[in-house]
Amino acid sequence: MRVGIEVGGTFTDLVAVDQGEVRVIKVPSTPRSPDIGAFNALGAAGIPPESVTDLVHGSTVATNAILERRGANIAFVATKGFRDILFMQRHDRRSIYDLHYAKPAPPVRRRDCFEVPERIAPDGSVIAPLDEAAVTHDLIPALAAGGYQAVAICLLSAYASPAHEMRLKEMIEAALPGLKVAASHEVAPEFREFERASTTALSAYVQPVIDGYLDRFGATLAGAGFTGHFSVMQSNGGRMPAIAMRKNAITALLSGPAAGVVGAIRQAARSDRGNLITFDMGGTSTDVALVQDGEASLAAETEVDGLPIRTPVLDIVTVGAGGGSLVWIDDGGMLRVGPRSAGAEPGPACYGKGGTQPTVTDAHVVRGTIRPDAFLGGGMSLDAAAAHRAFEDVAKRLGTDVQGAAAAAIRLAVANIVRAIQLVSTERGRDPRDYALLPFGGAGPLLAAEIAEELGIREILVPPNPGVISALGLLSADYVKLRGITRRVGLGDETPAIIAADCARLREATESEFAALGLTGPLEHSLELDMRFVGQAFEIPVTVAPAELPGLTAADLAERFAAAHQRVYLHGGEPGRKVELVGLRFGVRRRLDALPEVKERASGLSRPPSAEVMGVPAKLVDAAGLSVGEAVSGPALIEGYSSTTWVPPGWTGARDAAGNMLLRKEG
Repeated sequence: MRVGIEVGGTFTDLVAVDQGEVRVIKVPSTPRSPDIGAFNALGAAGIPPESVTDLVHGSTVATNAILERRGANIAFVATKGFRDILFMQRHDRRSIYDLHYAKPAPPVRRRDCFEVPERIAPDGSVIAPLDEAAVTHDLIPALAAGGYQAVAICLLSAYASPAHEMRLKEMIEAALPGLKVAASHEVAPEFREFERASTTALSAYVQPVIDGYLDRFGATLAGAGFTGHFSVMQSNGGRMPAIAMRKNAITALLSGPAAGVVGAIRQAARSDRGNLITFDMGGTSTDVALVQDGEASLAAETEVDGLPIRTPVLDIVTVGAGGGSLVWIDDGGMLRVGPRSAGAEPGPACYGKGGTQPTVTDAHVVRGTIRPDAFLGGGMSLDAAAAHRAFEDVAKRLGTDVQGAAAAAIRLAVANIVRAIQLVSTERGRDPRDYALLPFGGAGPLLAAEIAEELGIREILVPPNPGVISALGLLSADYVKLRGITRRVGLGDETPAIIAADCARLREATESEFAALGLTGPLEHSLELDMRFVGQAFEIPVTVAPAELPGLTAADLAERFAAAHQRVYLHGGEPGRKVELVGLRFGVRRRLDALPEVKERASGLSRPPSAEVMGVPAKLVDAAGLSVGEAVSGPALIEGYSSTTWVPPGWTGARDAAGNMLLRKEG
């Protein structure tokens, strides 16, 4: 049996595959102890842990530790003269008109930042050797006295030569064996000093949290008789054995959103759809990504709470517009949705758990797109009266009725998601009208048609059981490892040979790691180059197949870079302008067997033939009861166990042979 468990902000989702049979379940999350929610899901699904051979897990533990500042007590060690790098940051201002603007606070106090005498040049040569006497007599006693749980090391130009960092880490671990050490050459061996330092500090900050969480999770599994493989989802869209997270926990930062994109890609491929815009609308946020030819783009960097993190992540844009996002009026009298959320505790007002503030879910209950008796296939009854009461104050302040306030909140949530989609499409040189919209998450299919109309998208692909696609993605994810390095060199005849030599070293290191983790079998390789015109501040990715390297020329690289530059900036650059390589990322992938077809879970709920949505009659349709090719014209609500799809007037839906629901705009 293979099981995927994804812990979200409001619900914990489980998908299990047992001898070709697929089971799905959703249970409320337990924010204070996410692992409890995971085991509740196993219990609700009736799955004994000893029967599971492959368990894949994704959670927001690392992200929440940063957002809520509940990470470890850490120290930071830098080259002499650079202890303030985490506080100086960059010279930009995120809010240029805010007189009280303050830069994001790093996860370490200034008094916990230390220096060591040493200096390496950008070419890797040694300017000043590491002063080991200072490390022994000054740094190590200070670390011992500080009561730290982890230490982050980021020495100048360690991306060019890690020798000093390696020696410093060795000395600290020998003197203080219980202290976890994160070194920048292992976490983010790339240039840009502040970003590298921030990533390393955050990795040290969350490492003890992740270790403790995985220890508890693993111990509970072992106590229940589990002896199978335990993997954790990474931000790059691939999984790795849980033991690998002991070295670099920051790679699991956005595991939940990444799993959703992977699940969406796998399910869309069954309907021969490779060009997608996915949006995952869960309880606390909406995550948007663009998929081209069946592949999601990778971003070299992301940020959490304003702090940059230099690690490969799926190019996902997140906005605070989930089902639990609070609807409120700001000081200027304007209606707002998010980013604050009611979460799992107390949850939306309609959940009846003590919440009183209106949320997007309450707005759906008020307008009728969520029927209180049909939530989670009838397994959870909602309080419609509480949802109406929650909107009374908002309606009064807006000068409208409760229905009008709820409709306005929905329109604003739609606008927020449309803007996020534009960030990953039009601002990346892609026309959203050339893509199918694939909504998932518990709330995604409710807004899909309205979002598509705003963007001019005419086709929507709704997967079966859309509320648990992230858990499905966990099971669909391959084992993936990405290694990036900085290699700054002008584009010339010798550049392809330099790239090939770097790839050979990275391939050997990565395949050795796979072998050490027991990941045997056929491996696939990928390569992405970071290139730019000389003088540009930032680079753009250029994809090259490793198999092409033997015959690749500088002219080939220049041509591919010009095409990538044209797509992003709408021009290929001035003729004759010099191009340079800045860095590269090499990937190794071990593919897993495809999952069997996932069918919509039957709820067994009896329902009337119609219901009212904003005062207009709408057909009620059982998602599990729809046969292939059976058409449903709007207005209609297609109700499933994990989500409801709203088909507005002017749209028609039909289930295809792969089990996906295709919605098309009429006319």
